[in-house]
Amino acid sequence: RSNYPLGTEMSDPIRVLVTDDHTLVRQGISHLLSDSDGFEVVGEAGSASEALALAQESRPDVVLLDISLPDGSGLDVAKELRAALPDTKIIMLTMHDDAAYVLRAVDAGAEGYVLKDAGPSELRSAVRAVHQGEAYFSPAVAGQLTAALRGEIDAKGDDDPLSRLTRRETDILRRVAEGNTSKEIARELSISHRTVESHRESVMKKLEIHSVAGLTRFAVENGLV
Repeated sequence: RSNYPLGTEMSDPIRVLVTDDHTLVRQGISHLLSDSDGFEVVGEAGSASEALALAQESRPDVVLLDISLPDGSGLDVAKELRAALPDTKIIMLTMHDDAAYVLRAVDAGAEGYVLKDAGPSELRSAVRAVHQGEAYFSPAVAGQLTAALRGEIDAKGDDDPLSRLTRRETDILRRVAEGNTSKEIARELSISHRTVESHRESVMKKLEIHSVAGLTRFAVENGLV
């Protein structure tokens, strides 16, 4: 199916990998792009590890990447994708609209940053833009990014406490905040109870937070849960 006029040469579609841990969101985006001329969805991923594996396998033109994933941060995934697949463009697709996250996304190698409340036309425009080598930021965050770069916003940047944590520590922090015990986390991640406790102690030390309630509040405030 094509809406291109007869006699018009159709260029290759933009190959997109969609990553989001919410199935309905992921499938909705995939259907939106698949039903639009000029796009081909080459895969869907629901986790950081799955995104990395599928990206290596399919080598998409553009990866749509959520920041909050069940097994790690999309920002870490962006860094790994940038190193492994330098020609693949990355768009962060997220609910986080503050300058600190935008700056971290740019530092991680993302060419685009689109809020999840964006309309279909904006998403398509963003994918086309980054595929053509341009940058794209949702209007709601573009102004904040400009102001932050000018020093008008006290963006966290590298001082963000989350940047001190490893991917595993972030994953365990998220699970603790969701109410899981160390034994439950150990079972889910197939690691020992002692390893979980070690990571948990490291998280508390790095964040200077010494209670589960404090960790939960931190996780909520930073969009991990």
